[in-house]
Amino acid sequence: MTTLRKVMLVDDEDDIRTIGNLSLSRVGGWQTVLASSGAEALEKAAAEKPDLILLDVMMPGMDGPTTFGKLRAQEATARTPIIFMTAKIQKQEVARYLELGALGVIGKPFDPMTLPQEIRKLVPG
Repeated sequence: MTTLRKVMLVDDEDDIRTIGNLSLSRVGGWQTVLASSGAEALEKAAAEKPDLILLDVMMPGMDGPTTFGKLRAQEATARTPIIFMTAKIQKQEVARYLELGALGVIGKPFDPMTLPQEIRKLVPG
């Protein structure tokens, strides 16, 4: 049973972090932690211990799948549920992310009014 209180959004785009933050906090009612890169995500996730991480696939430097691997290798985030977010939803891509161990994949651009609902559908509760 996963109770979501704190959700972390990792995305290199300012506007996506802004809209995501509004969606997660206002519509979802969750405490939100934002990170703009994979490196920042690793640091903040270890300190903040979010209940869920929304992870952008395409980021400069450390991309989503690489960040995912490093989050899994870190004791604090080894079991934190992770959902990938990507503009390129193709069956084989989705299958690859699920094989990595992601809870699911949410398409971008997302609808800020329904994002929390999409998340709740993916999170086992």
